[in-house]
Amino acid sequence: MFLGAFVDMGVPIDWLQKRIHGIGLEKFDIVARDVKKNGIGAKQVTVIEKGHSHPRNYGDIVRLIDDGALSDKVKKASMDIFSRIAEAEAKVHRCEIEDVHFHEVGAVDSIVDIVGAALCLDYFNIESSTSSPLPLGSGFVDCAHGKLPIPAPATLEILNGIPVYGGSSDGEQVTPTGAGIIASIAREFGPIPPMKIERIGYGSGSRETCDTPNLLRVFAGVRTDAQSQVTGDAVCVVETNIDDMNPELYGYVMEKLFQEGALDVCLIPGTMKKNRPGTKIEVLCPPEKKDAVAACLLAETSTIGVRYQWVQRDILKRFKATVKTRFGEIQVKCVQGPSGHRRCTPEFDSCRKVAQEKNVPLAEIYDVVTGAVQDENLLTFMD
Repeated sequence: MFLGAFVDMGVPIDWLQKRIHGIGLEKFDIVARDVKKNGIGAKQVTVIEKGHSHPRNYGDIVRLIDDGALSDKVKKASMDIFSRIAEAEAKVHRCEIEDVHFHEVGAVDSIVDIVGAALCLDYFNIESSTSSPLPLGSGFVDCAHGKLPIPAPATLEILNGIPVYGGSSDGEQVTPTGAGIIASIAREFGPIPPMKIERIGYGSGSRETCDTPNLLRVFAGVRTDAQSQVTGDAVCVVETNIDDMNPELYGYVMEKLFQEGALDVCLIPGTMKKNRPGTKIEVLCPPEKKDAVAACLLAETSTIGVRYQWVQRDILKRFKATVKTRFGEIQVKCVQGPSGHRRCTPEFDSCRKVAQEKNVPLAEIYDVVTGAVQDENLLTFMD
């Protein structure tokens, strides 16, 4: 339904199929046809396999995406969705994430749905998404593990912490794949935000329903409030408390964590049991780097366990720029606030390099750059 809605909005089927073929899946075709549900025209997208597919585990899918001819942005979005589904399946089946075997979600059509969703978002350069609360449905559904209650256990686990309601229809209204996509891309759940609508799409499911149309409606546009300057994404927070490690090691551990893909590392002092001074290591990382970050903490520190959780974050728009000064051009970091006002600050490594080359105090370089960025005519913004 997600692909159908975006194809209805204008994503070309040939473009979509060509890029998904780049990850080396078994042969398949993506077919779109026009349908009507309760009088509403929509696109129904079907994935037709040309052969037999086999179940895959989490590692198989990670390798498939990592080795595929996709942009880093699409790879990250795809892995975020699969990571959420894998975490949920591991929790439901009481196993390690590496031992999760995808059946329905590991099939060709589900991989196409998930990677296709990431491609569709990239095609329209969608920066943030808002979803209404999700209807769960009721009854039972047949799957590889037998007959399961609706919502399926994995679906419910994925949607833990997300606004839902029972829904008015019998049957499955949100699948694990759909739940993974929405949980990954939606920055907020609630009413439609202030926006100027530019595109509308309707994606149809295959099941016929009596009371409500089996459709997913998606519309895209431009935010018209202060939030238009803010983007959002999902990240993982990995943390552990330590009270028995040589403090000389913390700097090295931080370097290793950044090498493993950490976005940020914070060392927080605290008091542990028996009034011992301790340190909490808090790591922010992309969802697909969670395992590597956790393994690094377990290998490089004295901890015996780590905690992690998925979180949403809001991010101001960032820009790279250079500013003209009497010392030459120096790099600065710029962000655009919710009001649209842009502020720029010195970039440490660039300032340090100039200070060393010119044999000038670093503080003086900072003062010169801080003054120069007030004049926009001196700024050159980088792509």
